[in-house]
Amino acid sequence: MNTVTRPRILVVGAGFAGVECVRRLERKLSPGEAEVTLVTPFSYQLYLPLLPQVASGVLTPQSIALSLRRSSRYRTRIIPGGAIGVDLKAKVCVIRTITDTVVDEPYDYIVLAPGSVTRTFDIPGLTEHAFGMKTLAEAAYIRDHVISQLDLADASDDPAERAARLQFVVVGGGYAGTETAACLQRLTHAAVRRYPRLDPGLIKWHLIDIAPKLMPELGDKLGRSAQEILKRRGIEVSLGVSIAKAGPEEVTFTDGRVVPTHTLIWTAGVVASPLIATLGAETVKGRLAVTAEMCLPGHNGVFALGDSAAVPDLAKGDQGAVCPPTAQHAMRQGRKVADNVIATLRGQPMQPYVHKDLGLVVDLGGKDAVSKPLGVELRGVPAQAVARGYHWSALRTNVAKARVMTNWLLNAVAGDDFVRTGFQARRPARLKDFEFTDSYLTPQQVRARVEGAADEQP
Repeated sequence: MNTVTRPRILVVGAGFAGVECVRRLERKLSPGEAEVTLVTPFSYQLYLPLLPQVASGVLTPQSIALSLRRSSRYRTRIIPGGAIGVDLKAKVCVIRTITDTVVDEPYDYIVLAPGSVTRTFDIPGLTEHAFGMKTLAEAAYIRDHVISQLDLADASDDPAERAARLQFVVVGGGYAGTETAACLQRLTHAAVRRYPRLDPGLIKWHLIDIAPKLMPELGDKLGRSAQEILKRRGIEVSLGVSIAKAGPEEVTFTDGRVVPTHTLIWTAGVVASPLIATLGAETVKGRLAVTAEMCLPGHNGVFALGDSAAVPDLAKGDQGAVCPPTAQHAMRQGRKVADNVIATLRGQPMQPYVHKDLGLVVDLGGKDAVSKPLGVELRGVPAQAVARGYHWSALRTNVAKARVMTNWLLNAVAGDDFVRTGFQARRPARLKDFEFTDSYLTPQQVRARVEGAADEQP
């Protein structure tokens, strides 16, 4: 008897790109047309742009973690684990499940959307002593840590220790770093009022970046406006500066300054997931080189998008321009890849990805924001309305929208209780403990594993 099997579509990653792709595949494919499988360590989609608001307590963690299992009508199979290697020749994805079991998952079509990880450099002590701002766990942990510094400073009778615990350093003048510094600064200055023994003047926030401008994508005027807002709040902004080394109780800047601190937050950019390096394919600055249809040249049925792919930006009209790693592009690329996968299944022509950037929004907390929707420069309350309106509308589910809006209103009316949950009561955790970048295989290890599994089959 001949058994006809349905084509297997494997989607790697549940970020903006992966989830949009999966949901569109579910809507447009008939149930018997293909099997869709999603590989992700967590069964939720994280709305990453609002992560600084989780760290500052404006939003609860579950508000921006959109469940992938909430609706019973979705038929995608979810494999709880992380892809650690792909053999393009054998069409096999190697997955480490959450039970720490390594399994091989065959596919006919694969959509690579594993996202990105925090970019680090060979700076002494960086990964051992810095916090990142890339995962939900990191954001929740940082909030606990920052509040604990106030508690520890309040409990200390040593003026030097007290001063060190009330100094905070954020590295990275992009959106993540600027919003993180702005939101957490508001948290500490609101919280210190509940500590009568602490001098508010001791709280110092440093935002540093090696670039000569803060958020250059916003343009000179808005970039200067953002910098002025931060300085008005007492945040010391240092440009053209990075860190030379990091220790448990101090950070040394490249300009020679030594800042006593127990809090170093590293947000100096992202790089493509280490999974991309396991493919042995051509890359552009670490991102997988793909066509405008988001296909991997020379490999049928392989698609890549989002932060891990260098997707040509046809809307700019510049030869060699690639789409920036933003949620705006990732969501639209996810839909287009789904359409192209379906077109391939049905023998129809694929379409290139073209999207004109809609603008940028930066929420600095409270009434402070700078935005550039469709090229229009906004500041203050209008910019804040645009920023929050954009984020709210981009949330995928009505439940998430309701939770976020409720959190915003409650925080505006009642403020924060400055409660720490005790995440760090047992063992300290830093950047290297959250992103598991040492879990991936080399291309040679992937090939050896797949060939060995094939030889064991009867």
